[in-house]
Amino acid sequence: MTAQDGAGLLVFGRTGQVARELARLVPQAVFAGRDRADLTDPAACAALIDATRPAAVINAAAYTAVDAAETDADTARLVNTDAPGAMATACAALDIPLVHISTDYVFDGSGAAPRAEDAPTAPLGVYGQTKLDGETAIRASGAQAAILRTSWVFSAHGSNFVKTMRRLGAERDGLNIVADQIGGPTAAADIARAVVTMARAMQADRAVGGLYHFAGSPDTNWAGFAREIFAQSGIACTVTEIPSSAYPTPARRPLNSRLSCAAIARDFGIQRPDWRAALRQVVKELSA
Repeated sequence: MTAQDGAGLLVFGRTGQVARELARLVPQAVFAGRDRADLTDPAACAALIDATRPAAVINAAAYTAVDAAETDADTARLVNTDAPGAMATACAALDIPLVHISTDYVFDGSGAAPRAEDAPTAPLGVYGQTKLDGETAIRASGAQAAILRTSWVFSAHGSNFVKTMRRLGAERDGLNIVADQIGGPTAAADIARAVVTMARAMQADRAVGGLYHFAGSPDTNWAGFAREIFAQSGIACTVTEIPSSAYPTPARRPLNSRLSCAAIARDFGIQRPDWRAALRQVVKELSA
């Protein structure tokens, strides 16, 4: 990426995993945290777009506390549904492209086949429903938009599975890890590169946009992900596989989070990255 790649970009989010990787990748972009645009105030998000008049907008902010959303649905809806809808309406009015990050939680996780973009949606909880409703609001706005569904995000920042496993693995001889949920771990740095590529392509061709899936490869389960984290981190911790039923959570997780990523490769030339290679970089950073 060059300095020009970040010029004219307005990014919603500043402290989240993808936003922090975007700040590394395109530091020239304008980053809007809560001090500039609180996503619980959708009108403020739209006003910032109107005042900034960027070349493109990337929404890397969301309410991602999956379990907390079950009892905090109003906030989740403001952040995940109403704010993206307001952003999209503002982008439509100014005729500028919007790239929005969504989630595999829009699906119910049934079956074993990778889900294509046009597969039926059926969220299992409030988080997934509010993210799906956000997608619907964006598509109804008339904006030139690309919605990117991704899964199992990890980085050296914030709270995520990699950091949790490294902490717990160093403290314990063994851990019980869920093995019946399968998906593609995805590095926040890879997502950042993807959304910038998409934003620039959309600026160059106003016909580009739509719904896309993007996830790391190969698909694995949480237990397999944990074993690779321990192996790369030099942590001697035994992993015992358990079913999701042995680790109940307030919000149900989809068992099948496999995503078909053919469309993003076709339209943007973006291939599924090897999450194990990305993990090496994250482990290196965390170990430094």
